[in-house]
Amino acid sequence: MQTRLNRRNHAKQTQAKKRSEIVSANRLFNGVDGAPRIVAVVPLSPDVSSRNIVSAIAASLDVSAEECSENGIWKMKAERFKTSVQFRTLPYRDFYGTLDACKVADYVVFALSSSVEVNDWGDTLLRSLQSQGLPEVVTVVSQESELDPKQRSGIMKSLLSFVQYFVPSQTRVFDLHVPSDQLNALRALSEGKPSDVRWREGRSSVLSENTEWDDGVLKVTGVVRGASLSVNRLLHIPNYGDFQISKIFSAPLPRSHRSNGAIMDVEPSLLSEPDAEDADSLVSTNDPDDLANEQTWPTEEEMNGGHDGAQDQTIPDALPGTTPKAVKRIPKGMSEYQAAWIIDETDEEDEDGELPSAERDNDDQGDEEMEEMVEMPVDDEADNQRSVRFQDLDVEEEAEQLEKWRNRKREEEDDTAFPDEIDTPQDISARQRFARYRGMRSFRTSPWDPYENLPRDYARIFQFEDFKRTERNVRRRAEQAVNAVEPGTRVTIYIRDVPQEVANIIGLTVFSLFQHEHKVTALNFTVQRNTEYEGSVRSKDPLILCVGPRRLFVNPVYSQLTRGGGKGTNNVHKFERYLRHGVTNVATIYGPVTYGHQSCTLLREGKDPQAPHLVAYGSFLNTDTTRIIAKRIILSGHPFKVHKKTATIRYMFFNPDDIQYFKPIQLHTKYGRVGHIKESLGTHGYFKAYFDGPINQMDTVCMSLYKRVYPKWYQLARQANNEPMDDAMMEE
Repeated sequence: MQTRLNRRNHAKQTQAKKRSEIVSANRLFNGVDGAPRIVAVVPLSPDVSSRNIVSAIAASLDVSAEECSENGIWKMKAERFKTSVQFRTLPYRDFYGTLDACKVADYVVFALSSSVEVNDWGDTLLRSLQSQGLPEVVTVVSQESELDPKQRSGIMKSLLSFVQYFVPSQTRVFDLHVPSDQLNALRALSEGKPSDVRWREGRSSVLSENTEWDDGVLKVTGVVRGASLSVNRLLHIPNYGDFQISKIFSAPLPRSHRSNGAIMDVEPSLLSEPDAEDADSLVSTNDPDDLANEQTWPTEEEMNGGHDGAQDQTIPDALPGTTPKAVKRIPKGMSEYQAAWIIDETDEEDEDGELPSAERDNDDQGDEEMEEMVEMPVDDEADNQRSVRFQDLDVEEEAEQLEKWRNRKREEEDDTAFPDEIDTPQDISARQRFARYRGMRSFRTSPWDPYENLPRDYARIFQFEDFKRTERNVRRRAEQAVNAVEPGTRVTIYIRDVPQEVANIIGLTVFSLFQHEHKVTALNFTVQRNTEYEGSVRSKDPLILCVGPRRLFVNPVYSQLTRGGGKGTNNVHKFERYLRHGVTNVATIYGPVTYGHQSCTLLREGKDPQAPHLVAYGSFLNTDTTRIIAKRIILSGHPFKVHKKTATIRYMFFNPDDIQYFKPIQLHTKYGRVGHIKESLGTHGYFKAYFDGPINQMDTVCMSLYKRVYPKWYQLARQANNEPMDDAMMEE
């Protein structure tokens, strides 16, 4: 009985808590003079007009919508529901305008047609909005197209099934042919609490009702939405960047006098001005000093790369006496010619290192003979040349065999087996072509200093000692900000140094930024390919990144996602040349700092700027600047001659100097053997290698090399759109 009473009491408390939350959330919209509910009307078919959709909804309250345009803002008072609705109408095929309008909207109205299906553009838009984060959704059917009453039920079910694929929470589609559905659609927009979009938590935004530009100062009038607006923080205008606030004035609506009903204007008052000590600056990058850490000044000869401007790439020979020679034990009195016919004991050993049985039987006799043996130095090179019976081929024969081997391997080898395998160039030495690469004994545990050989762009970005702690402190200070404008207040914001063309934007929206969100750092996102996109997505391909209120033109670098999302032992992650289907990768870019659980969308522009392709989507991971993205290449060689654990390898290198340069790096085979280079043979790049076990003649010898890669600097999407795109960047 006590447990049942506790459950009832808990359910009652939960219900009261939900009711109080709804009441507090709706307090912002209560009353005709309260903050209006922003509704974005999105047509998904070419025969649907957003203006006609608004007119049909307004007709349910006998309100005329003649002043509503096809692309603009129109406000309506819904006195029956004790609120007001602000419609943001959008034209068909305005892709980026729709994305920006839905970022600030409380509700989104998807307008469908009963006769025309949603095409690929509408499908891409819905997927992009789904990735960006949708507020409360209301779906309607336009009254412009005729609807057969006999087919009405089937069409409505089909449209509902289509919408539920993108918005599973939808339960019905309102038919604007029916007057009762017009009123129900308006009721859905006027009652209840709008759903929250996660990335907007703690941020404030203002949808402009009126804009004025005066000598570089943009005056934006609107109602503060979301969180409190601080004058010390920066404002972001989509496609134009971040700007400072000079002051904030109140902008109350004109009120009517109770006695005579005359309209009286209320004088605006100054609400807040920035604090010089606390206000954020527009500095986004560091200014590196190239000579700050310079210890010595190079001479002109060193800057030219050596004597007479030519760098000596040859490796000097070892000094006499520094190379140890092998020693062979021979009977006393035997000549050097006779000793050459004696087989070394190591050549006759079994794989386990034991001597043959015949030698074990004559062990006592061998001990007596050893007493009379002497040591003789052996020329290793002559012995090795004789043991493998090596013979140099001429240039034509070598080129013919190489081409024959490469063609055979390319036909039989699957591309996914070794995606990093490349061919060693013949026209340039490997030590020059792969000078920036290094070998690693273990990709998972080998150390790699994250601060060595960094590019110049790394001197411009910022690094956080503890990003999570910084975010918590920034959010706490934002909640405790002094002189912040509360949400629901109608204000006029004075923004400094804004281009004049911004004042002509219809439905301009400004978003507040947290502290430090203007600074540039290395951002990491977890992304997945869009299953509907069939094009090739390569690292450093130009894409448009939509994250939070920003839209950036980036060239992301993809890398593997460590299991569990951690850094691993050495924070080294393998570079991925392509973003493939069904695999979650990490995209790294240079970009402004972002806080919170931000979702991201990657778009690729086509020939039509308003019809991009949705490439991938994901979420923000972290701002780790020490994350090492290592690009791997695999140089492959062919076992030319095999003798147990020793083999002669060809086609990995083409000159002895390259072999000497890469000699310390470990080798491995596709069958799992591990070895190392023993010595060079001949002049065409053949070398002898020793492995930890017998290798197969059909095996392939590989050498893995790694180098660190970095992304390119970002641009604002508006700047990128003004630049012409070549054919390689366009896709149908």
